[in-house]
Amino acid sequence: MIFDLLDATWPAAAVRRVGPWLVRDGQGGGSRVSAATALGPVRPADIVIAEQAMLALGQSPLFMIRDGDAALDERLARAGYVIKDPVLAYAAPVTLLAAQDLPPKTAFQAWPPLAIQTEIWAEGGIGPERLAIMHRAPQPKVSFLGRVQDRPAGCAFVGMAGQAAMLHALEILPMFRRHGLGRHLLIAAARWAQAQGAQNLLLVVARANLAANALYASLGMGIVGQYHYRIHPAAK
Repeated sequence: MIFDLLDATWPAAAVRRVGPWLVRDGQGGGSRVSAATALGPVRPADIVIAEQAMLALGQSPLFMIRDGDAALDERLARAGYVIKDPVLAYAAPVTLLAAQDLPPKTAFQAWPPLAIQTEIWAEGGIGPERLAIMHRAPQPKVSFLGRVQDRPAGCAFVGMAGQAAMLHALEILPMFRRHGLGRHLLIAAARWAQAQGAQNLLLVVARANLAANALYASLGMGIVGQYHYRIHPAAK
């Protein structure tokens, strides 16, 4: 469910099957929309097939390793691929999150995103390629502008698929961090998702982001999955 929701709410520009792989054309949108995933057992020769397909797209070979991919993970390690960006997936019922306190005038819905949101995302390294992902994601979807001290301070994107919603691109300007805005944006996202009929809100975060992991745990979200990437050192 996690990976289907990721693909649905943060979609690659194009996806095609190549041998035992799902190969994504990310068009510069980052690892999640550029990594290949295995659709079944993989032989050593199959890795070359995936590498060639990704190179043909102008992308460095990159593989997403999920639960159940232990054999592939080992095979890529033997081929010289190293671990990149271990990620944890969190989830919680929207009713749990939506019931928490949300101060007035701290989170505002907008679609398409406002110019100030584009600027905030850009400061956090979320540029046009990732904004393009948001625009091609199917409806229902929404962005949020968060405010601290009556000033634009952060933003987030939320997409829906089925009865689940996923939050992406949560970004808080450095000067406004530790003011509770991340919490407020999560609660606002849950309330929006609840109104759309979602049962759960999910998100993914780098395992190394200790502050964000602590925030999600404090909100009552639980870890429901994990993954990492394998990339060759020559491509880093």
